Amino acid sequence: MTAAAPSRRPVALGVAVAALLLVGAALWPDDDPAPRSAAPAADRTAPLAVLRAWDDDRAAAWREGDLRALRRLYLPGSRAGAADRAMLASYLDRGLRVTGIRMQVAAADVRRASDERMVLLVTDRLVGAEVRGGDEAVPLPVDGWSRRRVVLVRTGDRWRVGEVTGQARADAITAAASGSSNR
Repeated sequence: MTAAAPSRRPVALGVAVAALLLVGAALWPDDDPAPRSAAPAADRTAPLAVLRAWDDDRAAAWREGDLRALRRLYLPGSRAGAADRAMLASYLDRGLRVTGIRMQVAAADVRRASDERMVLLVTDRLVGAEVRGGDEAVPLPVDGWSRRRVVLVRTGDRWRVGEVTGQARADAITAAASGSSNR
């Protein structure tokens, strides 16, 4: 006794119905169009690219132990810049370098973005950093998530940080992470 071969007709019909549903969903008019004020994706992602490039420049300044390069990343009078430079100077005074700095961004909300000024709400943390002294490298613990309001201002062809709020003191964060007493 031979078993009857299964019919391919139900499979073909299922594939045809699925294809029709997909095409119909793609062509169906959207009942909830985006509001007119919604910016195109490129406009929302450009500020994040600026922040990422700024973070990369900051990491390079720290890696090289370059206080002047770090100063150029902030507007004159920026308290965040002064704290960042003081922290880097503290490491340099002890003959140490911090390498591998990478900011991991969990969330970013672009509050304002123009050609001259950007305001971002960022949830991020420091990861991958190592303190190097001589031939020895000691990894810093992964930082906890922090939410900050970051104001970037364009001066000439450069974006600089003018203000960072919602953060603990930079030296307290570093002291807690590295076990030092820079307070």
